[in-house]
Amino acid sequence: MSFMNICIFCSAVILDEKYIKPAEEVASLIAKAGHHLVWGGSHVGTMKAVADTVRQYGGKIYGVSLMTYKDKAHKTADEMIVAKDLGERKAAMLEKSDVLIALAGGIGTLDEIMHVLELRKQDHHNKPVIIINSGGFYDGLYNQLQRMRREGFIVKKLEDLIYFANTPKAAMEYISQL
Repeated sequence: MSFMNICIFCSAVILDEKYIKPAEEVASLIAKAGHHLVWGGSHVGTMKAVADTVRQYGGKIYGVSLMTYKDKAHKTADEMIVAKDLGERKAAMLEKSDVLIALAGGIGTLDEIMHVLELRKQDHHNKPVIIINSGGFYDGLYNQLQRMRREGFIVKKLEDLIYFANTPKAAMEYISQL
């Protein structure tokens, strides 16, 4: 497959190196494979790490920021969309992306990945949804989704909706098979 726009949902908070390293690793793999980044547009935290790393390896970066955070927007993005609210932001990120990935993050990251997962479940898109479960960060979510499936809350097979990768390399190998 030719280049793809790969969306990464992640944090705009300065975090421990154990969260920055996987962010930089997946970002470098994205750019080295000739793909581009779609992300929340921030120049802080893991958002900064993924954008700067993709840029470092020659990839393009497309940000989708919010009006309330425009002062924290990455200044050298190839394109920066400033959305009026979270709904508009999530819609723009989904529209611009071919693949959606979540790294370790907080409530915003969880909201974004669950939003695109629900839309995939309802057949509003068929874009791959991937969680990079570095260090077991999303083990609880994985177990909860499995329980929801077992108990009938999710009818479709989870593997048809979402892929949990333990490493950035595993996520990129999955993408390369698309």
